[in-house]
Amino acid sequence: MALFQMQISLPDRPGSLGAIASAIGAAGCDIRELVVLKSEDGKGYDDITVAVPGTDPSDLVNVLNSIGGVSVIGIKQL
Repeated sequence: MALFQMQISLPDRPGSLGAIASAIGAAGCDIRELVVLKSEDGKGYDDITVAVPGTDPSDLVNVLNSIGGVSVIGIKQL
């Protein structure tokens, strides 16, 4: 497994973070750390460190970007 840190934006409403966590788990990935950065203009911004099977996080990024209102802003391998 490879570790990646992703910065994401998501709707600032109940259940948004839960939907992201569920999608990460369903993709076979494991959350290792989560930092809530800020909330402004109805959006939340978080850093999530995930362990991804293999070395390519593309599938996970696509899954997260397909969730309404969620956007992967940046990603880097750790």
